[in-house]
Amino acid sequence: MKHDANDPYRELRDSLRSLCSEFPDEYWRQIDHARTYPEAFVDSLTKAGWMAALIPEEYGGSGLGLTEASVIMEEINRNGGNSGFCHGQMYNMNTLLRNGSEAQKRLYLPRIASGELRLQSMAVTEPTTGTDTTKMRTTAVKKGDRYVINGQKVWISRVQHSDLMILLARTTPLADVKKKSEGLSCFLVNLHDAIGKGLDVRPIPNMVNHETNELFFDNLEIPEENLIGEEGQGFKYILDGLNAERTLIAAECIGDGYWFVDRATRYANDRVVFDRPIGKNQGIQFPIAEAYMDIRAADLMRYRACELFDAHQPCGAEANMAKHLAATSSWKAANACLQTHGGFGFACEYDVERKFRETRLYQVAPISTNLILSYVAEHILGLPRSF
Repeated sequence: MKHDANDPYRELRDSLRSLCSEFPDEYWRQIDHARTYPEAFVDSLTKAGWMAALIPEEYGGSGLGLTEASVIMEEINRNGGNSGFCHGQMYNMNTLLRNGSEAQKRLYLPRIASGELRLQSMAVTEPTTGTDTTKMRTTAVKKGDRYVINGQKVWISRVQHSDLMILLARTTPLADVKKKSEGLSCFLVNLHDAIGKGLDVRPIPNMVNHETNELFFDNLEIPEENLIGEEGQGFKYILDGLNAERTLIAAECIGDGYWFVDRATRYANDRVVFDRPIGKNQGIQFPIAEAYMDIRAADLMRYRACELFDAHQPCGAEANMAKHLAATSSWKAANACLQTHGGFGFACEYDVERKFRETRLYQVAPISTNLILSYVAEHILGLPRSF
């Protein structure tokens, strides 16, 4: 596939591709097979400064925007990797950056930028409430100079490879607030202090090599200085992270989509059956071409969402639509790629089946396609609320 010579992020992409070339398909295949974490890759990404892209220069980071961060995530996936191992630090960062105190930022951001600390986890989802966030049951009760946490979270990723975690918990009972989105608060949890001392972490084996967990809080104590922003306003703060998350996931899906199109095109040109390359057949050509067009369209919405986020403008609609369009197009590209490869698409050595599993996740997480459709129907089109 030809790359756009006028791409304003060409230099950024070239740098990422150079780094990613040091971690070829075999590396990611072995990581997937062993169900381990790509420590060497994440360390290289951190040392090169890419994990600190969103941290302002005054705190030791690069001071880039979400647009550049999205290109970083896209290129990792476009080059055969899986940025799901490290994307949490990108989108979790925004909750702290935009709402944390100056003391918190000076204490944590330089150490995150240097790689001394990782902020890879965010604990919001619960087993009984799912995406109905305002009804969460995890509580944080103020006692003296500490908050005491009790409750349960599920599908919380990268806890074993993070030093810090952002936690959303209810500080005011739902019955005592005027709006159901009030009374939720954000906290920064030091995982080394918490695990085994009120926090129990239980891994959830799953379909892809995406290390995720169930968390149990039993009188976990958190210092009051770890409260992010104002008590009771955490839901509003967490939206900064969620909009960034959905936009970055869109970029990852776009990277996956381009990877699938590249691999399908290459195989269709090289594979000869009945004395002709299979790429001559329109039955092969058309699904690949259609997937490519869908990815290009999703790409435009991704940039629009990034533009609004970086300008501190409302971007919930664009972030949701970008995520939906990108996840749908990458899944279409995945199916076209697998079908093009035929039986070889199921062979691990071709990497199609691995990427196929990885991109399928984003039809469900971090928010399901059905909920995005409901959001657009209600909040943009003005249709009656469906739930």
